[in-house]
Amino acid sequence: MAGKTLLRALAGEVLEVPPAWMMRQAGRYLPEYKATRAQAGDFLSLCYTPDLAAEVTLQPIRRFGFDAAILFADILLVPQALGADLWFVTGEGPRLGPVDTAAGVAALKPAGDVHEVLSPVYETLRILSRELPRDVALIGFAGAPWTVATYMIAGRGTPDQAPAHALKDGDRATFEALLERITAATVEYLSAQIDAGAEVVKLFDSWAGSLGAEDFRRYALEPARRIIAELKARHPGVPVIAFPRGAKDAYAGFARATGADCVALDQGVDAEWAARRVQVDGCVQGNLDPSHMVTGGQALVDEVLRIRQAFGGGPHVFNLGHGITPDADPDNVALMLETLRS
Repeated sequence: MAGKTLLRALAGEVLEVPPAWMMRQAGRYLPEYKATRAQAGDFLSLCYTPDLAAEVTLQPIRRFGFDAAILFADILLVPQALGADLWFVTGEGPRLGPVDTAAGVAALKPAGDVHEVLSPVYETLRILSRELPRDVALIGFAGAPWTVATYMIAGRGTPDQAPAHALKDGDRATFEALLERITAATVEYLSAQIDAGAEVVKLFDSWAGSLGAEDFRRYALEPARRIIAELKARHPGVPVIAFPRGAKDAYAGFARATGADCVALDQGVDAEWAARRVQVDGCVQGNLDPSHMVTGGQALVDEVLRIRQAFGGGPHVFNLGHGITPDADPDNVALMLETLRS
């Protein structure tokens, strides 16, 4: 069967060598990224300047020959498009004007009004559709509602998502109204990304693991199911990757329950367990520990081969268990791919 290897794996095909890409593959570990970021002036300007955002998306494809490119953007562009204030503090990360009251949620824009702010992102995708090599798949993405809400409620990233849990437990109506607005906006955003050329979309729920069992079902699994169902209705045949990071045993059955074509696994999941309990429902993605991109050596080689073997009996997309870190060595990325493909 011919075609892009990522799309083949997501369709359930078992390939001798799995397709590979990395979360945050365009980023601060690459000197060419740093140069383009300096040219842009600041992070948000880079996200909203299509020529430069496309350039940093293409850089790891040119350097390493990944099987897929993932749009360069940020999950917090959606809150900004909904009307939340967003800025980045150098060395500290994102800041938002907190949305933690009923009045604050009511003041957000309707979900259908996000496109004016996000239109540069769609132009980036159109550029990439023209410029990517023909065998490289183009991935769009968004943050999942719970994870995006944790930043909007706290006004920043937090180690334990405590402000979001406090709102969820103390004012359930306001919390659910915020989640509803994010969910609807995420559908609009991802649908427009597909219209602009994304061949796959991924839903990042980076803080899903902090939800207890019933809250996980209500606020991680159920929004993912709704988003995927709506995207499938609008765009039949476009695959969706879901990443409920930290889900542990709840990874099992997640694809069945949500309709996801692939479930991405964090590095805390045993690959042999996941092959038995998660891969039985379709494609899995993952799950090399990103620390190997820093340390390299024989341990990296051994782990790549172990993961490839563990998932070799079913559809698999090779990736890290989370994003590559700024202190990673590009030579280790090359070693990972060379080992995987040898």
